[in-house]
Order: sequence, then structure tokens, then C-alpha cells
Amino acid sequence: MSVIRSAGLRGFRATVAELGGDADSYARQAGCPPAALDVDDLLVPEEAMATVLELAAADLGCADLGLRIAARQDLGMLGALALAIQNSDTLGDALECTTRYLFVHARSVNLSLEPDPYGTPGMAALRYGVREGVVAPPQGIDLSLGFIHRAIGYLVGSYGLGSVELPHPLLAPLSVYEDFFGVPVKADRPAALLRVPLSLANRSLGGSNSHLRHLALAYLDEQLPKEPADVVGSVRAVVEQSLGTSSPEIGAVAGLLNVHPRTLQRRLRAAGTTFAEVIDEERRTAAHRYLTATDLPLGQVALLLGLSEQSALNRCCRRWWGATPRAIRLGRQVQPTGR
Repeated sequence: MSVIRSAGLRGFRATVAELGGDADSYARQAGCPPAALDVDDLLVPEEAMATVLELAAADLGCADLGLRIAARQDLGMLGALALAIQNSDTLGDALECTTRYLFVHARSVNLSLEPDPYGTPGMAALRYGVREGVVAPPQGIDLSLGFIHRAIGYLVGSYGLGSVELPHPLLAPLSVYEDFFGVPVKADRPAALLRVPLSLANRSLGGSNSHLRHLALAYLDEQLPKEPADVVGSVRAVVEQSLGTSSPEIGAVAGLLNVHPRTLQRRLRAAGTTFAEVIDEERRTAAHRYLTATDLPLGQVALLLGLSEQSALNRCCRRWWGATPRAIRLGRQVQPTGR
């Protein structure tokens, strides 16, 4: 299962509301937790995110939904990666950083600078792609190209965009696309491209802060796939971000860590724990946070923990702390975790 940070849905709720739609309803139909529409760091299955865009676009009759959402997004949705990008010396450095760490935001997405498909002197192609076997839906591609275009403009201003190539038919009138990008747009092309000046990589960003960039890169390095010796930490990190999107399954987690489920089970046993125990510990930690630091309804807390219903939350709290969720919320002192 490929996943993406819920930050990719920034602007979805506001755009849908503007069009008179029900964002929560579309999210539920797509198998995407409604909470993902309001926070940045939930890990959402890419298929669910793609589906919610296509569902909303079709139901609302809004062919340019992806572009409208892109117009509401900014570089900040990339979190620590945005900090590293903004504090790069040149746009080429920023692109290199993006290529290396984009997996933190979306695991199957890639961005690369390639030769111009038409061989035009002085031009190159910034290619947006997905891992082989992953289907990229049209609305998602429009959103992504729109976001990349606006992000580059934010970093360096007008950058000499030559044209845009879409790997699918036009979803909206050509004029809508060309008004958004300000250049000719071609549909049904082999790949999703922004044709840019070859010299763009050398453009200075100005005002970069090497200390902030170092801090951001250090954090991003911590997110790189860990060695097997830290398998518990790796599983814990995936489970922590997956809670609320679905009940974590060992097959999905193993896939994200590029190991066979049985291998993952063996490594966890060697580390003195099990997959079920890791999930339980992460749920307990998250439950304590939601119950003592938020006023979220208990039913919503249960959903954010990947539990099927509020009664399951009641049973878990009694097992963890010998108290009901309401008692904990009202001030009962408990330890958040047994780690």
C-alpha cells in the first residue's frame, strides 16, 4: 500500500465548500478519514486520496478541481522538506533535496529534471512521475503540476516556463489550463512535464539560512529507512502515522519497510516484542494525548486510533489504565505509555 501525507489534501475542504459540496461525505466514500482534511501528518492511502479528488470533481461538475486546490496550497504543506527547500542555495539544490526526501511526503512520487522532449536548445523538462505500477489519476496530476508550478514561482518568481504537458486528456477547457499556467498546455502527452529553462537549476534562491537547512536535513535523514536493528522504531513510526486512516496491518507496514511480513515478525520477536504489542503501545500513547490534550468527541478519538467504535475505546482504556475514557479526560492521572 502506497501512502501520502494528508497535507496533500490542504485546500480540499475549502474548495468543496465553496462549490456547495460535502467534503466529509466524499472523504468517507473514498475510504479516507475525514480528519485527514484538517491535519497534515496522517498517512492516507494514495488510492483513497486519488478517489476523493475524482469523486468530488465528478459530483460537483468541477473539471478543474485539482487546479483550484493547487491554487490554495503553498510550500508549507511539505513540512520539514519545505524548510530545507527554502533554505537551499540554488533551485538545483532545492530540486536535489526534493528528489532525495520527497518520500517523506509521498512514497510513490518522484520529481526529476530531464532533457527537453523536443530537443529545444536551452530547455529542459521537470518531470512529475509515480512509481511503476501506481496509477496517477488526472485530478491528482493536475493538482501536483499546479502545486509545483506555484512553488517554483514562490521560490524564484517568474521562471520562464515554456509549456506544460499532461499525460491525460483535457479535463477542463484549454483556456482554464492556460490561464492557470500562463503558457501553452498540451494534453495526451507521454508524461507530466513542465518545460523549463535549462539554466533554472542555477537560479539563486537568496536569503537562505544554512543553519535552518542543516536542522531540516538532519530531521529528514531521521526519516530515511532504518537498519533492521531499529525495526521496532521503524514499525512504531509507520503505525503512529497510520492510526486514524485504518487499522494497521502487518502486510501493509512490511510493504512500506520493504520486507516480507514473516521477516518483519521474526525481527520484532528478536527485539522482544510483537506487531500487536507495538500497535497497542502506539494506541495507548495517542489515546492519552487525545483524551488529556483535546476536547474531541470520544467517537472521533476511537476513529483516530483505528478502533471500530467507541465501545472498543472503552475496553482499551479499562485494560490500559483501569478507567473509562471520560474518567481519564476529567483528570485521572495515568501514564501515557508503558514503553
